[in-house]
Amino acid sequence: MAILSNFFGWFRRSGTLTETTGEQHNAPASPVVDGVASIGADGALQIATIWACIELRANTIASLPFFVYEKLRNGQKELARNDRLYSLLKSSPNARMTPFEFWRAMMMNYDLRGNAYARIDRDPRTGEAVSLWPMPADQVTVHVMNDGSMVYLYAIDDNVVALAEESVLHLKGLGNGTMGLAKLEFMRPSTDEMVKAQQTASRLFGTNGKPTGVLMVDSVLKPEQRAALRKNFGDIATANTGRLFVLEANMKYQQLALSPEDQQLLESRQFGVEELCRWMGVPPVLVHHSNVTTWGSGIYEIKDGFYTLTLRPILSSIEQAVTKRVMTSSQRTRLEAEFNFDALLRGNIKDRFEVYAKGVQNGITTRNEARQLENLPPIDGGDDLTAQTNLVPIKLLGKIKTGGGNAATQDPQAQ
Repeated sequence: MAILSNFFGWFRRSGTLTETTGEQHNAPASPVVDGVASIGADGALQIATIWACIELRANTIASLPFFVYEKLRNGQKELARNDRLYSLLKSSPNARMTPFEFWRAMMMNYDLRGNAYARIDRDPRTGEAVSLWPMPADQVTVHVMNDGSMVYLYAIDDNVVALAEESVLHLKGLGNGTMGLAKLEFMRPSTDEMVKAQQTASRLFGTNGKPTGVLMVDSVLKPEQRAALRKNFGDIATANTGRLFVLEANMKYQQLALSPEDQQLLESRQFGVEELCRWMGVPPVLVHHSNVTTWGSGIYEIKDGFYTLTLRPILSSIEQAVTKRVMTSSQRTRLEAEFNFDALLRGNIKDRFEVYAKGVQNGITTRNEARQLENLPPIDGGDDLTAQTNLVPIKLLGKIKTGGGNAATQDPQAQ
């Protein structure tokens, strides 16, 4: 019975989504395709599609401002510009990196390894975070202790540092909640197929796209005669067109022009781009794949879907991880960390000003609040909420007179 118990216990632990104490693993336990080797992070980044997808995702997220807000008693919030955490997330995560560089490094690890780690240095007096240092995912091992707590072993040079979970910012991709799955390892069949197609194309075009030719003779040759013919006419087979060859004794030469299209090589590589983009959650058009909708044709909807369905969930995950791991319990009661997702509109002035206009005209924001977002100085009277008076109750028609601007007052004679 004990043997059966141990066997079934091992079987339950062998799956990807299982969780056990000790060292955690996030690679697939049973590959779908046999004989497919892992190309690693270095190999993956040599595939143009993966590089483009990771760079797009990382640069977009890293470009968003990360603000810290003070929670007010009336349910509102305001920027906590004087708080240490505000400066840490928005201006300087550590002495070496800008916020853009920090989050870009974190996202690259997140996309390639399914997990991103950063060491948190804290003020020994208050416990508040003073710096964040990225740790390469390949150098971090995660252990779950018997009491459920987590310990991170960070190997650097010849040293190994053990860090408690409150000292590590851990961003997790899709997984069981303890570890994110290593997406690159699950992509092995797709990346292997793409690498082989690229190798085939390199060999094919390395011979000018003409792999070989056929030299026909009217007699059976001896081995030494075949060797002589290969030596004499080898240049023809390698597509050397700079010379004139004379064939003797009724010899005939036929060039084999096997094109990449005949081998369906180009089609395979185009499918490979779409397959890798599917893994990365990136619309192919955003990495300049020419076989799909091009710029200007439905691109706004494609970008909006990418921002909403791909980036927004990742940003929410980062915000929650920062709140849970970086903030102290005291900070969590009074502070809130949030990406400014509206910054994605900065590149489109038309959409940006349409949003401002609707907010101002409907009394949602003031003119000065809109001007502040454009780094413009405030104006007199710009702090008043205003609204258009086009829509009024029918019973008040003829009883509303408008003064200067959008201000509206009720006609005193109608009272």
